[in-house]
Amino acid sequence: MLVVDDDPDIRELLFTALEDEGFEVVPAENGQEALAIMKTFRPDVIVLDLMMPVMDGWQFATELRARDEDIPIVLLSAARDLRMHAKNLSAAEIIEKPFDLSELLPKIAKVASAA
Repeated sequence: MLVVDDDPDIRELLFTALEDEGFEVVPAENGQEALAIMKTFRPDVIVLDLMMPVMDGWQFATELRARDEDIPIVLLSAARDLRMHAKNLSAAEIIEKPFDLSELLPKIAKVASAA
């Protein structure tokens, strides 16, 4: 699983929580770093924030889809138009910030089990 978020606290929280659930997790702080990681690591699921510096989630997902990658994306964002972005990016799931881990983990696990 690839967790892409510029907030180090959220990355650490998700990294720890998802590892505790048995997932292999690789963190990235922006879309550019995530694309570099994907040269050597192919995740089953990508947990993606939309609003990040360097390369935002929208640019990352657009690049990913242009490469014909069909990896499920779970959007995790405080962006106002999250549902519209989710539809445009063919996101498998939407999680709005702030989030509750007890709601987030089952949603991510469901997407991962379908991947």
